[in-house]
Amino acid sequence: MHVAAATTTVIRNRLLRVGRDMSYERIERELHIEATPEIVFSVISRAEHMKQWWPDEAEFARAPGAIGEISFNGDEAGQIHVFGLTLVEVDPPWRFSFRWCYPEGHTANPENSLLVTFDLTQEGTGTRVRMTEIGFRDQGRTEAEIAEQYEAHEEGWARHLPRLAPCVGALANRS
Repeated sequence: MHVAAATTTVIRNRLLRVGRDMSYERIERELHIEATPEIVFSVISRAEHMKQWWPDEAEFARAPGAIGEISFNGDEAGQIHVFGLTLVEVDPPWRFSFRWCYPEGHTANPENSLLVTFDLTQEGTGTRVRMTEIGFRDQGRTEAEIAEQYEAHEEGWARHLPRLAPCVGALANRS
């Protein structure tokens, strides 16, 4: 039985002030997962696997330009948060990217959404996963709104990305 393991390395944002990033330009995270890029890519890019580690629900076709949605159940007030998702790049097993957090009824574009990219590279017997989220400053929001969204996403990725390796391990063990 092979169980995937992960180590997480936080990569500092590009523009730093003393001890705290105030640029709100990008969020970057890296993980090493002991599994093949093919298995890791499947868990990152297929709705049925994605909802095991990130959103509570996910529906989308795995093709560039495909539009779907993801949802997160219940905040403190019990509210369900639903987001449109537009796939940008699907390049198995190396890159998966999508736009999200755009206004309902609109088409995702660089001025109204965030771009999340997962880049995978073979590293020894495992896979290095680099997740990048950009676009926080491109949506015409106030500094306070940018900071609030950025901090929520930074906390969200810190909570959800560590769940990726166990999901990869479960899929690898079924294969």
